[in-house]
Amino acid sequence: MKTHLVTTLKRNATKILTQLAQDQSPVLITQHGVPTAYLVDVVTFEALQSRLRLLEGITRGEKAIQEGRVSTHVQAKRRLGRWLE
Repeated sequence: MKTHLVTTLKRNATKILTQLAQDQSPVLITQHGVPTAYLVDVVTFEALQSRLRLLEGITRGEKAIQEGRVSTHVQAKRRLGRWLE
């Protein structure tokens, strides 16, 4: 992973973004020696968002199971049947 100062990003944004698109490797941006942001290409960002939504759904499902908010297959089929008619 590459690291750039925020001032370098300001001066060379086009070059850095072109390299980012080619490498598809995150770029760490620092300000006053402190990490402040990551730059990622669009494809990587969208894939991360998709994975995050999936993991959040799994987490909600696991929580529902722990809280006893579950249905049998027959109950679920009956409930969904109302929507599919």
